Order: sequence, then C-alpha cells, then structure tokens
Amino acid sequence: MQKPTAVERRRFLQQSACGLGTIALGQLLAAEERTDKPAGPESLRPHVPARAKNVIFIFMAGGPSHVDLFDPKPELNRLHGEPVPATFLASLADPVIKGGARCFGSPRTFQKFGQSGMDFSDFVSHLGSCADDLCLVRSMYTTSSNHDPGQLLFQCGTTLFGHPCMGSWVTYGLGSESQNLPGFVVLLSNSGEGVDAGTALWSNGFLPSNYRGVTFRNQGDPILHLSNPDGLSRAMQRRRLDALRDLNRDRLAQTGDAEIASRIEAYELAYRMQSAAPELVDFAQETAATRELYGLDDDTTRAFGSNCLLARRMVERGVRFVQLYHSTWDDHSDLNNHLKKNTSMTDKPAAALIHDLKQRGLLDETLVIWGGEFGRTPMHEIRRGTTPGKEGRDHHPFGFSVLLAGGGVAAGKIVGKTDELGYHALEDRVHVHDLQATILHCLGLDHTRLTYRHHGRDFRLTDVAGNVVQKILA
Repeated sequence: MQKPTAVERRRFLQQSACGLGTIALGQLLAAEERTDKPAGPESLRPHVPARAKNVIFIFMAGGPSHVDLFDPKPELNRLHGEPVPATFLASLADPVIKGGARCFGSPRTFQKFGQSGMDFSDFVSHLGSCADDLCLVRSMYTTSSNHDPGQLLFQCGTTLFGHPCMGSWVTYGLGSESQNLPGFVVLLSNSGEGVDAGTALWSNGFLPSNYRGVTFRNQGDPILHLSNPDGLSRAMQRRRLDALRDLNRDRLAQTGDAEIASRIEAYELAYRMQSAAPELVDFAQETAATRELYGLDDDTTRAFGSNCLLARRMVERGVRFVQLYHSTWDDHSDLNNHLKKNTSMTDKPAAALIHDLKQRGLLDETLVIWGGEFGRTPMHEIRRGTTPGKEGRDHHPFGFSVLLAGGGVAAGKIVGKTDELGYHALEDRVHVHDLQATILHCLGLDHTRLTYRHHGRDFRLTDVAGNVVQKILA
C-alpha cells in the first residue's frame, strides 16, 4: 500500500480541523460556558486522588547553603580549618581542590523548633516557626554543579534548553480554575540579580504556548502594556478582538495549527485580565496585621513579601502554579554577610506565606516548596581566599536541603540525612527527578503518564527516571 504524501496528510488535517477545531474553540472562547476542566487532553486528568490543587514554588536561585541554614554539623565545626578527609573528596576530579580543601565550620547557631524539634539556624528563625508544618528533605542530590544546567534540571527535568518547565507541565495536565488570570504565573524578586538560566525556566518548551509562565510585577502595572491606550474604550477593544477571533478561527480551520487556538485564548485571557490583574495587586483590602506579617512596610522585606502575598492571592483566585524566584545565593565569598542579606529579605515573608495559608484553610490544598538548584560545599572556596569572616562556599550537588509544606506532604518530618560534614546524602537519597515525581503525585498526576509527543518521542518532566518518595507524603 502506497504511503500518503505530505500534501495528502496536510489536506486531511485541513479538512478534519473544520470539525475538531470548532469543538476546541467552542470550549476556549465561550466565556459564559467555561468550566474548570483541564486544558490538556482527556488522558491527562488526575491519575490518582490529588492532595494538592495549587503549587507555590519559592526557588532560591544560586544554591543556598544547607550547612548554614538547615543541616547543622558539629563535626564540621570541630574540624574547622583542618584538611577535609580524603574519603570525602573521591568524587572530585580537580587535584588542586583535593590538595588544599579545608573544612569550613558554620559560624551560625542552630536551635530546635516546634514539637518536631527541627533544627534551623538563627538566620531562618521565621521559617523555624513553621517547623511543625514543614517536611525538611536533607538528602537531596543532583547531577549538575553549574547554575544554568542545575536550574534547568530542577525546573525542566533536563539540562537542555527548549523543554517545558514544571509549571507548564502542571497546567498542561490540570488546567486552571481561574477564569481571569493565567494558570501559571512567575514572580521575580527585586533583589537586583537575574536568574542564571533566564526565561527558559518558565518556558513552555514544545508544549502549546498558552502553557508558558506569565511574569507579573508586584507594583505598578502588573503586566506591561496590558492597559488600553488613550482613546480606546473597552467596547472598541471587544470589537477588535472579535474581529481577530473570527480571522484566526478561519485560519485555524484551514491549517489545523494548534498555536492559532493558543493565540486566540491568549487574546481572550488578556482582555479578561485587564480587569482582574489591577485588583489582584491592590493590597488596600489587606489588614494592617497582614501587611506586618509579610513585612510590606519594611524596605528590606517589601519586595519579596509583596510577591509572597501575591502568591497567596493568586491561589485564592484559582491560579494553578505560582513560581517565585529570588537571586542570588551564589556565595563564593563573604558567605556570612551575603546569607544575612538574603535571609533578611526572604525568611519572614516565606514563613508568613505558610502561616497565612494555614490560617485561611488553604495550606492543605496548596503545596509550598522552598529550595535552590544545589547546596554549598562544607569546605571554604580556595580561589577566593580564607580571610576570616570573608570565606565562601562553592557549588555542591552531592547533598543539600529542600523544604515542603501543605498539599499532602508529611508535616514536622525530616527525610534523609547527609554525612557528618554535610558532604554526601547518605540515607533516603532524593534525586531532583524523585522530588518532581513526588510533587506531581501530590497533584494527582502520575509522572510516567504525564507525557507529550514531540519529534517522535513521548517526553515527560522526569525524563526516564524518578520515583515518588513515600516518606515525604503524609
């Protein structure tokens, strides 16, 4: 039997799209009849009972130091200044580092918090107040020790550019309950530092473009160019969009190009957001106690606190996935001062978000994640010198910590541990792909079934790896 030519296949798609495209567009454009059904295919509805409905991922880009924040190591302090035992350095290829590596004990003090007795340093005491609501994973490890690939692996499941990020996968699988806001929103901290891997971290990759993360600002216009120009009324805007919709519908019927449907939906969503977005960032209705909780009246915490409060307001309005980025924790030198700066900006607001979600009855259905792409070395970084008080730590992929709260994870629990120097994850090791599989599981998604066909292969967030970590789950 002769195979159909490319022209014949195209003609078939053009003809069949008239029927299938109309059905899809009817769901996308009939605003009065819209439902909260998933935006992905039928097969991508929840596979198991969901514990969480929404995700707030607080990504601390640059690699926070686990041994100075969440994983106290008395033995490391005892060996401060001494050569690192050779057995810990077997995984290092650089002979210079192997020959001169010396232990760098943490200058921080640790305290146990809550009934769980979880340890937190004095720099993150506000997060410590959430101890009995947190699951602290101390045994994370990754396979990349550089920022760009490490961040891509954590957010996109691969070190390669051009793949969908976690927020895109989640909204592809579950859609959004919000009618007037995007399903996936990105909030960038005003710390003055960019994110190493850039916009690739909230890219839709090869998924349809309506699954890309939409960046919001926490002051002024939430999205640039969202407002109509002077002289263009809302009624005029509606008529223009109707005309564009009709033209795009005709083109979709001719080509069957799914991106046209995404374009139509983007126009319609932008129109609805013109009313919803300004109200979202208007904190006038928030109480003085809430403003104090998030640190909105303090210059140090205002920017990150505003993002945390926005995240809460977004999940209240049905946004499925909110991604917060704060940069940078890449402390190769002057670690103590840099850690103080970053934790002063973020510790109080992050804790406020968890407390606020809990008191509003939202924490059980909202999964909150706090972490970076890797940790920091237990030894000082040689290339920057060892001036007392100015030491730094290098990138460390072999063992680090991540925090989770709400959304079906075990509260007041520590999972895994690192060795006595905080160098290697030893017990209940959790790879980045394992964490991703567990996050999807909390949302009711089987990571092996959440796939998308691209270039002849079924891709997924966890690539060909990953296992759900049962000890993280409630």
